[in-house]
Amino acid sequence: MTAIFVDTDLTDAARRRALYDGQLFVFSPRRSALALCEFARSLTEAAFAPLDPRRAQESLAVEDYVAILAELKPRFIHHPECKRLIRGLLDEMGCDLDDTYFDVPRMRTATHGGYLTAGIAYAFHPHRDTWYSAPFSQINWWIPMYEIEPDNSMAFHLRYWNAAVRNGSHAYDYDEWNKESRKNAATHIKADTRVQPKPEQPLALEPQIRLIPRVGGAILFSAAQLHSTVPNTAGQTRFSIDFRTISLGDVVDGVGAPNVDSACTGTALGDFLCARDFSRLPGDVVRRHKSTPAEAPAPQAVGG
Repeated sequence: MTAIFVDTDLTDAARRRALYDGQLFVFSPRRSALALCEFARSLTEAAFAPLDPRRAQESLAVEDYVAILAELKPRFIHHPECKRLIRGLLDEMGCDLDDTYFDVPRMRTATHGGYLTAGIAYAFHPHRDTWYSAPFSQINWWIPMYEIEPDNSMAFHLRYWNAAVRNGSHAYDYDEWNKESRKNAATHIKADTRVQPKPEQPLALEPQIRLIPRVGGAILFSAAQLHSTVPNTAGQTRFSIDFRTISLGDVVDGVGAPNVDSACTGTALGDFLCARDFSRLPGDVVRRHKSTPAEAPAPQAVGG
C-alpha cells in the first residue's frame, strides 16, 4: 500500500523512513523553494530572450534550442546561488544540515510534441534511480519551475515498488557513465544512443499516479520508486528542478529502501555535498559503497 502525504509535519527522520517504505510526499510552496524557482526562471528567461521559454521551441530550430540548453543547464547546475538556496530549503524542511547531503540541482526540460526527447532534454523511460548507481538511502526532490498539468508531469508506477523488473542495470557503471556519456548529452538530438538501464520486459504502466504541485511545491520520493517522464501533450515545455539528498547516518548504518532488482556498479555518493558547509561526503564512506551490489552493504528495508 502506498500513501501520499500532503504537507505533513513529520520529522525528517520519520519522513525518510516512510519514503524508504515506498510512500510519497507532496508539499505546498515554501519560501526557499519559490526563491530557487525564481532564480532558475531568471536564468532561463535571459537565455531564451526575447522568447517565452515555454513556447521557444515553436520559433527555434532544434539545434539552436539544444545550444541554448547546453549553456543554460550547466550555468544553473554549478551556480553557487543554487547551493545556498537548497541549503535554505533543506533547513526550512526540517533537515539536519550536518547530517544531510545533497547533489547539485538539475534543470529538466520536457518539450511538447516530440520536438526534443533525447540527450540534454531526455524523456525518461520507466526507471528507478537505483539502476543508475543511486544509493538506496537517496531521496529525490522534484519542483516545477512553472505551472504544470497532468499532460506534462511525471508518472509513478507504484505496482512495481516491491516487484522486480528485468532491466539493464547490470551493464551500467557510474564511473564509466560520468567519463563518457554524461558529457556528451548535448550531441544527442534526434536520437539518444547512450547505453542506459531500461526495462527488459513488458510493463503494466496503468494505473499510474501523477502529482501536480504548484510552482515551488515539492514532490519527495525514494530513488527506488519506478517513475517516468509523461509524454508532453500540453502544448508547452515543462521546466522543473530536481536534486537528491541522503542522510549520512542512514548511509553509514545501511538504512534505505529495499533493492529488488538493481545490479549496477559504482556509486553516486561522491557527488553529494554537506548542506551545512558544502564539503564532500567522507571518502571512506564513498569507498565502502563503491563496489558491486552483491558486495555492497545490504540496505535495510524499513516498514512493511
